[in-house]
Amino acid sequence: QLQLVESGGGSVQPGGSLKLSCAASGFTLDYSAIGWFRQAPGKEREGISCITSGGSTNYADSVKGRFTISRDNAKNTVYLQMASLKPEDTAVYYCARSRTSMCIMARDLFGSWGQGTQVTVSS
Repeated sequence: QLQLVESGGGSVQPGGSLKLSCAASGFTLDYSAIGWFRQAPGKEREGISCITSGGSTNYADSVKGRFTISRDNAKNTVYLQMASLKPEDTAVYYCARSRTSMCIMARDLFGSWGQGTQVTVSS
């Protein structure tokens, strides 16, 4: 069974950092593009970052310069390093596998969603 599992969420003060992990089971990440999405209460799920199998990355404007996506194929894991966190970053964060192998950040183009990990930024 193809599965992604997120971890690393938690509560942090504004300006703090967190590193999220997205571990794959049932398949190898080597040839997959993996995206990170987030959903805040009452809002649509939005794509915030993606990394292709070749290591190309993209970021939403809202996180550019603060978040860094990376992958470790040996560990079958993709990471999202988040810095300079703001209260508006509070959301459930999900990772998913691109159906197209490209980083086109449309929710319908991603599958094998994880269960999500909560990130709360508050003083």
